[in-house]
Parts: sequence; structure tokens; C-alpha cells
Amino acid sequence: MSRKQKLELTWIGKDERPRLEPRILLEDPALSHHACHRVSETDRFDNLLIHGDNLLALKALEQDFRGRVQCIYIDPPFNTQQDFKHYPDGLEHSTWLSMMEARVKLLHSLLHPSGTLCVHIDDNELAYLTVLVDEIFGRANRVAICTFKQSSVSGPKARNPGPVSVASYLLMYAKAKPLWKFSRTYRATSRDSRYSKWIANFDAPASQWVLQNLSDAFGEWLELQSDASKRRIAKNMERALHDFVVRNAERVVRTARVADKDVNESAREKLQASRRSASQVFVARREGLPDYYFLNGEQLIFYSAKVREIDGRATTAEAVSTLWDDLLSNNIHNEGGVAFPDGKKPEALLRRVLDMTTADGDLVLDSFAGSGTTGAVAHKMGRRWIMVELGEHCHTHIVPRLRKVIDGQDPSGITAATVWKGGGGFRYYRLAPSLLREDSFGNMVINPEYRPEMLVEAVCKLMGYTYAPSDSHYWQHGHASETDFLYVTTASLTHAQLRALSEDIGEDRTLLVCCKAFRANADAFPNLTLQKIPQTVLDRCEWDRDDYSLRIANLPPAPEPTEAEAEPNPRTPMRGRKRTQPVATDDLFGQGDEA
Repeated sequence: MSRKQKLELTWIGKDERPRLEPRILLEDPALSHHACHRVSETDRFDNLLIHGDNLLALKALEQDFRGRVQCIYIDPPFNTQQDFKHYPDGLEHSTWLSMMEARVKLLHSLLHPSGTLCVHIDDNELAYLTVLVDEIFGRANRVAICTFKQSSVSGPKARNPGPVSVASYLLMYAKAKPLWKFSRTYRATSRDSRYSKWIANFDAPASQWVLQNLSDAFGEWLELQSDASKRRIAKNMERALHDFVVRNAERVVRTARVADKDVNESAREKLQASRRSASQVFVARREGLPDYYFLNGEQLIFYSAKVREIDGRATTAEAVSTLWDDLLSNNIHNEGGVAFPDGKKPEALLRRVLDMTTADGDLVLDSFAGSGTTGAVAHKMGRRWIMVELGEHCHTHIVPRLRKVIDGQDPSGITAATVWKGGGGFRYYRLAPSLLREDSFGNMVINPEYRPEMLVEAVCKLMGYTYAPSDSHYWQHGHASETDFLYVTTASLTHAQLRALSEDIGEDRTLLVCCKAFRANADAFPNLTLQKIPQTVLDRCEWDRDDYSLRIANLPPAPEPTEAEAEPNPRTPMRGRKRTQPVATDDLFGQGDEA
């Protein structure tokens, strides 16, 4: 029987899965920030800024935030060739894809069932990334690939051979399309000149309406204006005409052909009647839907259907499509008061993404935070947010930018459009160091940086328990359910201590005991599960690795071997030769005490 096959993207190292340690997060109050007073009742204070490797950070978030994030926007490294100039093409793509696969899988677990993933990418890896995310999210859940015009045809790039690249792309996926939440979003556009007729007597019954040219109606209105207004209008006549049309949108119309088969039976009768009485408007009423208006065998379409309120102003608008060519900002370098050449995205872009995919109070995540645009926009829009950034610009760019947003001192970007006045706050966290660290004798020991409460929280997370220390029960450090608890201690427990613990727990509850050692049979107490750390966790994950980021560009090329290095040296001992091990020290994770 042949092995079942599937369509998938393969690359060097795809089957190598990182075994991630679920780290705890440590707050640094000096870098956390909140407004000095409440600005509104909807101020958000539970936002998170995490400094550290984003793969480890996503793993750290997984237990508490699985299935809770409504929108994830990421702008990962675009994998330009200069990042890999010393390496073959196969390694270039393979390393980048491995980096992305591990992260997208964790992002999928964090996303709410009705949520959206948006990945911003250029054409270097667009095709590969599409197939990769298809594999994780399912091709049926791919919503769109939006083209974002981010520059104009000018500068040095216009002299390069081939078409000038001015666009990047947003891959948009639903976690589960049947449950997907999406809000129709509109963008301002110019006046639609096809609407060229004006209902002169709009207040009369529809059957008596008289249509005239829009230009005549605008001219009549213009004649009623003062001389000063006429001079001002003359400087931008099209703008004045557009505003006139929008203000009177229910009176501005055009006609459109309509076939009998395209309307219901009652409307069909009105349509046919309009052909017989060419100068009269006929109305077909519809329950719960806009009425049909017919004139001379055609349908009357009202301009009011094209008007939307955008940024507090009524204007001609159209539904946002997959071509985003209206967000190019000439002032992007000033947004947020931070410089971030070749990497900053306009706040208007993030606003559009969040308008389409979130509502007030929803949780937004960006694990490639860059200059902090996602958090700044989410904050101004009343969304909760989590951002992760490894680089030092977390401190030089993101923290100062968010402080300005919170203090109401950032007038740039979407501040005016959202009428942002400041407020709220965020907590700054660092990833804790690894729980286990190799000592000078080669043994895995408890990291000396861990305080007792850190150790308890770390073991809770490692074992999948919720960290919730009890004030009334010393043994209740965490819980997996209402009757299943966890206890962490650095002591070696005797049979008498375990018996007392078992009696305190009672028959209706269970307790996982993680300790240095115990002197009792492991199954002596039915309501206790005894485990020695680290024996049960040593192989669970990769310990003491702090960086899973893509840093190949910083590595030097491998040197060519010299003749001396190429010839084997008989005096050089083999690398694989077993060496004498030093005597191990007894510690929290020592094995000197037998169970």
C-alpha cells in the first residue's frame, strides 16, 4: 500500500522542530508606563510590551492567550538577498522558511477562532510564504492577498532593469472562515461623474419627479452664493461640486439598465410599466431593502449609496478592495516621533487592517514590532495589544513612542482621525532566563537567577498549570482544574511529610508534587503524584537557548582550510574521545537522594 501523499512545500531542515522552553515573563516597572489619570472609561491598561526573542515570547504567551487574539499583524524580515550574501540560495530560503514556519504555527494557536492573520511581505518570499501559510492555516482559509503601494516610481530603483517595484503585499488568513469576523471598510474616492441628473422637485411624490442636469442645479446654487464665496469656490470648482453632491446625495441620480429577470415579480411589473409611461417614475416597495425606482425602463441609482462618513466627514467612498494605493504617506518619517528608515509602516495602513478585522476592546498581536506602529495604532483605536521586539529599538523607539501616545503628546498618524486624547498604559516585560543552566561540571542545575516565586511560576508553566498561589494552603501553587493542584518545593520530602500532605488534600482533590526528592513509594498515596525535577523535564525542551532569531547576515563566511588544517595531525586527539568527567555537585536537581 502506497504512502498517502499531500501537496506541501519542502525545504532543508523542515523536519527539525525547535523544542521551546515555555519561559515566564518578568515585569520591569521602570519601563512600564500609564497615564497620570483616566481620560475615559474605556482606557486600556492591560497591554503588553515584551523584549526578547519572539519565538520564545510566543511560546511564553501560549498558555494564557491561546485562542484569544482577534488580529495578528506581522511584518517579518523580507529576506532580501543581501542578508545571505555568503550563503547558497538553498540555505537562504530554507533558513527563512524554518524561521517563519515555527512562528506561524504558534500564531495559529494564539488566534481566536473568528480571528485574522495578516502577514506583510514583499515579492522575494511571497510565493513561498503563501504556500507555507496555506499548509498551516488551510488554503480554504486564505481570504485575500492585498497589494500595498508603498512608494512611487522615482529614485535609484527607477533605473534598475525590469519593472519598478513599488508594492508590498499583505497575506490575509482567517483562522476558520465560517466563523471569521470581518467589517466592511470604505475608502474616500473622487466624485463619480456618471451621476449627472438632479431631482428638481424631490419633496413631491416620486411619480411626479422631474429630472434636470446636475450642472444646471449646481449653477443655480452657485448663483445664490456671495461674491466672496464664489471667488473661494472658483479656486477648486471640482471640490465644491463634490461637496454639493455629497450634501444632496439623495437628489443626485443616474440611470442603469436592468433586465426583467434581475428583479422580483412585483418589481418587474413596475419596470414594464415604466417602459409604457416613459416620463413617469415608478416605485417598487421592498421590505427590509431599498425600494426600486424605475424610469423609462431603467433603474434610478441614488448617489446616497456611495456616501460614507470617513474620519467624521461625509464623502464619496468605495469598499476597500485588494489594491491599496491610497495610503502612501509623505510624512511617515515623522509618525510617532521616531525614525525607522526602510521599515516603518504608515499608521493608516494598520488602521485599515484593524478596522477590517477588529472591534473596540479586541486583542491585537505583533511579534515583529519594529518601531511600534501596531501598538500605537491599536492604542489610539481602543484595542488591547501585545507587541514583541528583540532589538534595542524596543527601548530607543517603541517605549518613547508609546509613552507619547499614552500621554497625549503624539499628534501624528491617525491621532486626529481617531480624536485621540491620550490615556491607558502598558506593562513592559522581559523573558526570564532559562530555568535550567549547565554548571561547570556539565550538569543541568537550577538557574541561580531564579528566586523561589520565579521557580514556582516556571514549574507551573512547564507542567501546564495556572500559576495561582493560595494564601490559605501552602501547597497550592497552581491549578489545572478546581480539584487538581500543583505544589513545588526544593525540599526532600519524607514519608511522614507526604502522609500529612495527603491528609490535608483530602479524597476529593489531587496534587502534583514537584520536589528535589522523596522517601516514599511513588504510589503510596492515591491523591498525590510525585515527580522529581529535573528527571521528568530534562528532555522536554531545549534549555538555556535565548535566541531563535534570524541572524545569518551577521555571521562571517566560513574560511577556506589551509594546507596544514587539511592534513590530519596524528598528535591531535579525536574530538569524539571520551573525557574524564568531574565529580558532580549535589544540588536541587541532584540525584543523591533516592526515591
